[in-house]
Amino acid sequence: MAESIDIVTCVRQSAAKRILFLAHAVRQMAQPDRMISTTDVRAVIANGEVIEDYLDDAGDIAA
Repeated sequence: MAESIDIVTCVRQSAAKRILFLAHAVRQMAQPDRMISTTDVRAVIANGEVIEDYLDDAGDIAA
């Protein structure tokens, strides 16, 4: 969990400077069944907690 804390700290520090909302993300956030505001996203980044780690998941990173 210590590793995720370091990642969370890095994300929060970066987000304090700038958050880029891509057009696709904004469209998804604006769907009537979601209605997620940019304020909501900023609040979750600033105050949210990690509820599950996927340490073995490399995502889309090419090897």
